Amino acid sequence: MRVYVPLTLSGLAAAHGAGEVGPGPLTAYAVTPGLREWYVSDDIEELEYAALNRAAAASLRMIAGKPDEARRRVVVAVDVPDGAAVADPDRGVSAASLGEVRIAAALPLAKAAAVHVDADDAEKDVAAAASALGAADLGDDDAQFTVDGAEDHELLWFGVQEIPQLIG
Repeated sequence: MRVYVPLTLSGLAAAHGAGEVGPGPLTAYAVTPGLREWYVSDDIEELEYAALNRAAAASLRMIAGKPDEARRRVVVAVDVPDGAAVADPDRGVSAASLGEVRIAAALPLAKAAAVHVDADDAEKDVAAAASALGAADLGDDDAQFTVDGAEDHELLWFGVQEIPQLIG
C-alpha cells in the first residue's frame, strides 16, 4: 500500500539525517474505503492523487503552525506492507480525516518511492494560505479562497536521491 506522509522542509531534512520518517506513530494518507466512497472513483491513480492532495493539505497545516518554516508543502510517498497503515473507523466519517491512516513505526526513507514538494513559485501562495488557514477553518470564504490558491499548485515529483538538493 502506498501512503503519503505530510512533512515540512525541515521535517524532510530531519528524516534525511535520521534515514527514516518518524518516530511512529505517524499520520499519513492513503486510498482508504472512506476516501473511495467520498471520491466516487475506481481509478486508482485518481484516488492516489486525492490521497496525495490530502497529505499536502496536512503539510500546509504543519507549515501554518511553524512561523519560521519554509513555505513549501512536502509529502513523502512510501510503500508499506498491507496492514501497516490502519484507518481509524471512528474518524472515517469526518471530512477532515478522509484517507487518514496511522502507521505504528517509523518508515525507512530508503523505502520511499518519491518526494513531492512545491516549486519555488508556490511559496507566496503557500505563505498566504498558511496565514489564512485559521480564518478559513472558521468559515471565512475569502480566507478559503486564499487556501485554495495554494492547492492550485501541483507538487513536483523528486526521487529520494534528490533530497539533499531539496533541503540544501
